[in-house]
Amino acid sequence: MGAAAPRLRIVHVDAEREFSGGEVQVFLLIEGLATRGHHNVLLCPPGSRAAAEAARRGLALRTVPMRGDLDLAAVWRLSRRIRAAAPDLVHLHTGRAAWLGGLAAWIADVPAIVTRRMDRPVKAGWRTHLIYERLTRRSAAISAGVADRLTAGGVPPARITLIPSAVAAGRLRPTRSAAAVRAAEGAAADDIVLLAMSSLVPRKGLDVLLDALAALHDRGLRPRLWIAGDGPERSALGARVESLRLPEAVRFLGRRDDVGDLLAACDVFVLPSRQEGLGVAALEAMAAARPVVASAVGGLAEAVVDGRTGLLVPPDDSGSLADALEKLLRDAGLRAALGTAGPGRIAERFGAEQLVTAYERLYRAVLAEWKAGKGGPASN
Repeated sequence: MGAAAPRLRIVHVDAEREFSGGEVQVFLLIEGLATRGHHNVLLCPPGSRAAAEAARRGLALRTVPMRGDLDLAAVWRLSRRIRAAAPDLVHLHTGRAAWLGGLAAWIADVPAIVTRRMDRPVKAGWRTHLIYERLTRRSAAISAGVADRLTAGGVPPARITLIPSAVAAGRLRPTRSAAAVRAAEGAAADDIVLLAMSSLVPRKGLDVLLDALAALHDRGLRPRLWIAGDGPERSALGARVESLRLPEAVRFLGRRDDVGDLLAACDVFVLPSRQEGLGVAALEAMAAARPVVASAVGGLAEAVVDGRTGLLVPPDDSGSLADALEKLLRDAGLRAALGTAGPGRIAERFGAEQLVTAYERLYRAVLAEWKAGKGGPASN
């Protein structure tokens, strides 16, 4: 029997101050790696929600100010932290981290990889070439749509590895009864509750959802809508609710940590994004056996199987969104069937163990190339 593979030391860099689906994935990966004996250190900005969460969970944490892409002092600070941690590899988790952390890893002479989660276009040019071909050795794309964006921006396909986001289904177990949650949020037992969980930003398409809800009201349907999340569009969305005369139907829940409770208490999950790398919230809804109505954009169109785990609609199309929602509102059997298929879909492709295994393999492949002096940018 061969010797066990050596345990790895990994530095993770996340430059965001807020906490969204990407940060959920960072912590899911770090904790999964730790259970397999790997040592992890997270570098993130002081005062960030990731720093607070890492401290709460007792994870190895070092804070580093990262004030912007031109913060060259941050590169120096990051490189010192990386050298002090003496890692085998650096994993960069956000766009700013890819730039600042990529330069820092290069200075520290440590191989780095980057995870790309956004399906925004990647602009071809010197900076893309530098980040994805010189400073890092592999790019992990969370969906085929994200991988296509990287390729279109000039990143060689051989440098791209597809590793979908994942869900730890056990963490979604509700802690309160659905009846208690619904009562707390003003929903009666016979109300149909739609749930949207996302940052309140334009690309999530929540304005389209409100227009669809108004159309449903015009058709004589009266579902309730819960919107969990916060962001710069909160005031504009509130004003839209008023202008559409929907204040009794819509409840803004703010940022919530009781995701399992909310999913267990809702009837349909909705994610009407204009752009989406994959859509962790949709994965969570499927894991919780809830039917999903989502836009056919980016990785959402790969995660949600139309007609099996949910219904897909064109983005920015409130009429089609209203039609899909009406179909589910009028058919309890269809809601149940789509919801029941969700956990199986997660087990097929989006489980937490699959995520950790995929990154372990990528780390070891990159380290083998690094040690052999092959397959990537020239050594410093």
